Amino acid sequence: MDIKELQKLILAFRDARDRKQFHNPKDLATAIAIEAGELQEKFLWKSQEKSYEIGKNDPEVSEEVADILNFLLLFAEECNIDLIKVSLDKLEKNNKKYDAEKAKGRSDKYNKL
Repeated sequence: MDIKELQKLILAFRDARDRKQFHNPKDLATAIAIEAGELQEKFLWKSQEKSYEIGKNDPEVSEEVADILNFLLLFAEECNIDLIKVSLDKLEKNNKKYDAEKAKGRSDKYNKL
């Protein structure tokens, strides 16, 4: 299955429940942020080591990731965003901003390299 097929399934789920009326860019962006916050909550005050354990073993983490992805796909649909294209475009842009030799092993922002 590719991303477009998944998006169609999510849209069909939404449309069968007449929820499109609630899916404007503002509310979908808010939903993405809320679900991301719920994901963050799973890791709050945990060590790095514990975060790997939680990420790999807690089924609620997977559910929050799915919620984020589903809302992101709905957002992209409403805003006519081709997720593959914009992701590739952003990767190319970041490739130029973060020269591999300068950025290797560093977390500094591009203007600090």
